[in-house]
Amino acid sequence: MSYTAHPSAIIDSGAEIGDGTRIWHWVHVSGQAQIGNGCSLGQNVYVGNDVRIGNNVKIQNNVSVYDAVTLEDDVFCGPSMVFTNVYNPRAAVTRKNEYRRTLVRRGATLGANCTIVCGNTVGEYAFIGAGAVINRDVPAYALMVGVPAKQIGWMSEFGEQLELPLQGSTEAICQHTGARYVLDGNAVTKREGKTP
Repeated sequence: MSYTAHPSAIIDSGAEIGDGTRIWHWVHVSGQAQIGNGCSLGQNVYVGNDVRIGNNVKIQNNVSVYDAVTLEDDVFCGPSMVFTNVYNPRAAVTRKNEYRRTLVRRGATLGANCTIVCGNTVGEYAFIGAGAVINRDVPAYALMVGVPAKQIGWMSEFGEQLELPLQGSTEAICQHTGARYVLDGNAVTKREGKTP
């Protein structure tokens, strides 16, 4: 076994778990789940069958990653944040054939107690503030807060807010890494190196 798991964790037969992944107290990983290398699953995490988790993903305490959720590499899931997979649930109506897929792109941060409504994509390195409710797709590098969430800025890959307007044609430099971020319309892309 190339991963470590606390004795209280339940790892169902067939689960694929990568090298160096750490699984803490009272975690349940379903048998068809795929989890990459170097991940951390905090206390009381649940991982469903139809779940794909990349490398170096950090899932903090009390998070349930339900079926139809994909987390790419380097995603951070804050404590007690929530995924859903049925858009209009009713206890008396079975909708397991209506799951809407959720995709969280590389490097995104999902803050503590935020909710990601199913059927949406969170872009690369987006930053979802604590307690926010995401009910639509989120652009790469966007900073989202509130209920329902609204974009209030842009974040660097380092995790610092960039001095950029929400729209326009300009750029900003990350003070920590020197990386250049270019705003074109309402989308940000990262360019290596400072402005010539």
